[in-house]
Amino acid sequence: MQDLNDMLLFAEVVERGGFAAAGRALGMPKSRVSRRVAGLEAQLGVRLLQRTTRKLSLTDVGETYLRHCQALRESAQAAADAVANAQTEPRGTIRVVCPVTLAQTVLGGVMSIYLARYPQVRIEMEVNNRVVDLVQEGVDVALRVRLTLETSGSLIVKRLDDAHSVLVASPALLERQGTPTTLEEVARLDSVAMSATDGVASIRLTSPQGRETLLQYHPRYIADDLLTLKFAVLGGSGMCWLPDYMCEAELRNGQLVRLLPDWTTPVGVVHAVFPSRRGMSPAVRSFLDFLGEYMPMCSEAQRNASEEHPPAPLRGFPPL
Repeated sequence: MQDLNDMLLFAEVVERGGFAAAGRALGMPKSRVSRRVAGLEAQLGVRLLQRTTRKLSLTDVGETYLRHCQALRESAQAAADAVANAQTEPRGTIRVVCPVTLAQTVLGGVMSIYLARYPQVRIEMEVNNRVVDLVQEGVDVALRVRLTLETSGSLIVKRLDDAHSVLVASPALLERQGTPTTLEEVARLDSVAMSATDGVASIRLTSPQGRETLLQYHPRYIADDLLTLKFAVLGGSGMCWLPDYMCEAELRNGQLVRLLPDWTTPVGVVHAVFPSRRGMSPAVRSFLDFLGEYMPMCSEAQRNASEEHPPAPLRGFPPL
């Protein structure tokens, strides 16, 4: 098969009017340019150029061949432009895994903004709380909420926000059982929780003075879904630790009451993990940048939505 570079070189010689001019434009010696065009003619078995001491002119077959060479060059440029556009304009499919509560609240509320901003991108989101192997399962980005980032292993981590939680109960529950002012009174309230061991749930708390203690209580209702637990709290079934962005509206309108706002729990870190920065597509990069831009804004807006119930730094988002 003939060397396609020689075809492009031939077009350059004809368009620039000679071997010397083509050599200067391409940074090649005139003699080398001449030899390569001669070699192309030998390979084709035809003369493409008529050479005189004053000028070059095309043969009839040379004119036909030139049009094909020019078309080849235009196709090559179009292919390069297509690659360049693909590298700059986000497009294609992104596979995302997101915890249920995060998808139902913060992320679900802003995905329409991302999709409108990048119309060439398609999102396939798996909403569940299981830990996925990104490489094995072909996942581009996984969102997680953990107490530490050390469990991410060799994955690349983009920190997005801190997860804040508040201890809440319904007015009906407090009317029935009283409003607690101490940890001992809190432990006696009916409660709901994500999990319990032998019927006992526990959470590590830090007092305003910095004293740590382990609060243990016996939940009447256990469900591994925060939205389900929120419904139970609103129904008066028990108190519960909930992310503040899940209950700001209910705190403002009085459907829920915040308890012990001065006590804190460990920080939960909302973050995205992905396999590598090398070879990252523009679509994935745009999605990570979008998360970094919008997720903190959403949670901050929700935290500042009520001056009447400003959230203390209660951390206790369940690890996912």
